[in-house]
This record gives sequence, C-alpha cells and structure tokens, in this order.
Amino acid sequence: MSDSPACPQCQSPHAYEDGDLLICPECGHEWAPLGEGGEANPQYRDANGNPLADGDTVTVIKDLKIKGTSQVVKVGTKVKNIRLVEGDHDIDCKIDGVGAMKLKSEFVRKI
Repeated sequence: MSDSPACPQCQSPHAYEDGDLLICPECGHEWAPLGEGGEANPQYRDANGNPLADGDTVTVIKDLKIKGTSQVVKVGTKVKNIRLVEGDHDIDCKIDGVGAMKLKSEFVRKI
C-alpha cells in the first residue's frame, strides 16, 4: 500500500507522486508534499532549473537596474554565499561594490 497522504480536497487515499508534486487521480488536485512542521518546502531554482541552497555561489544572467540609483548590476557578476528567503525577491546577498541586495532567483545561474 502507498504511504502517500490523502488528497486535501476530496480525501482520496489514491494520491501519487509526479516529480515534486502529489496528484489525486479522482479530483485532479495537485499539491506540494508537506515538510517537517507541516509546512510546504519551497523549492528555489535558478534560471536553468537547478536547485539553489543557502551558501551557493551564483552569477547574474542579465543587467539589473538598482531602484532609486543609477547603478546597474552587470551580467556575469558573481554573488557568493547567498541566503534564500521567502517572498518575491527570494535571494538575500551582498554584492561587492553595491552592498546588500535582494534578487529574484530567475535572474541568476548557479555556478
């Protein structure tokens, strides 16, 4: 018997895994499995789909204008020791010559 959890929508015990999601064949509901503490584990991925983790080094893949200034973070800028946070801008980091910034994971590539 499967140890998959019941569907949260229709309570069907026949849910199955498909990649990172669980799918109910009866009602078609898709959901992310719950991690420790009962909360969903967010998956952070770079522009190429590679998983990101705290402490990774990434490269910026596009010129990024910095709001409120005339500065730009150039393509190819290496960002070391990133920290993943929840929100729209999901990477917290320090960039040499710029300072503390928040970036979107869709604009970086893992090295």
